[in-house]
Amino acid sequence: MAQLSNAGQAIVRDLAARHGFSEDAVTHMLIAVNNGGGTQAQFDHWEFGGMGQWSMGGMIMIGDMFNNFLKGRVDALCNDLSNALRSDSVFQPVGSFQSQNQGGFQNQAYGNSSFFVQDPKQSWPADLGQPSSQGAQNDMRYAFFPSTRRLAVSIGGRTTVYDAGDHQIGGFGQQQSGLATDGLTFSSQFGTYRPSDLPVISVDGVAPAPQAAPQPHAPQPTYQQPDPVQQPEPVQPAESAPQPSYQPEPAPAPATPAAPAVQSEDDILEKIERLGSLRERGILTDEEFTAKKTELLARL
Repeated sequence: MAQLSNAGQAIVRDLAARHGFSEDAVTHMLIAVNNGGGTQAQFDHWEFGGMGQWSMGGMIMIGDMFNNFLKGRVDALCNDLSNALRSDSVFQPVGSFQSQNQGGFQNQAYGNSSFFVQDPKQSWPADLGQPSSQGAQNDMRYAFFPSTRRLAVSIGGRTTVYDAGDHQIGGFGQQQSGLATDGLTFSSQFGTYRPSDLPVISVDGVAPAPQAAPQPHAPQPTYQQPDPVQQPEPVQPAESAPQPSYQPEPAPAPATPAAPAVQSEDDILEKIERLGSLRERGILTDEEFTAKKTELLARL
């Protein structure tokens, strides 16, 4: 949390009493409006309905989306804070840091305003130039620097600088996510992206270590199939003395079965039905049933 100067504390007390918010809530919104260049703000405070966004001109979103009365109060507070920051008698640049946006507002992040006691940790690296778009929420700050084509994101005091390439970043969005940077998106002429889509230039001023080139895999030894084991030749049994040939006596011819008695048609059909029952019970196979059925039908 930034430390307010005497002028900033007086503004907070006055606007808190005028709009019916606590000084803590007004201070939170003052930082958000200042980080948004005086024309926009991203905030997250329970008195403002939770997480929300404000843009000068009437666009406002709050967590309590159907509470139009609260929306009007938040919009009025943001406009008064923007006017207070715009006043030359209140907002004085510190050192040589000063930039102008299209509306003539001195676009500076908190720490560079006479409202706040300057904290070097809250300033962007000087070699990035002047930001054209920036914002903050909770412990995250982010800004786009068109002259150097750099995007800077600071989380908990740790600043990562990305190469924006040909992106002309015009706005940011933030939503809840498991990782802080996963919830941050930016919009350019190419669409919507995440900072992780861009190459990293430095982290706290230190360039990332180059990734080592992948090492080629060592050649694998060629597997040679071992020679087959020589099997011993089978031992031929010794020749035995010739055995006398035995000629078996021919078996007597089977007696010719007597001709079956003539059966009636009903008897044959009844047997076929019984055979079908045996097949269904699994006692006869289909082949056996068919052969026996053919035999019986031939007797008709």
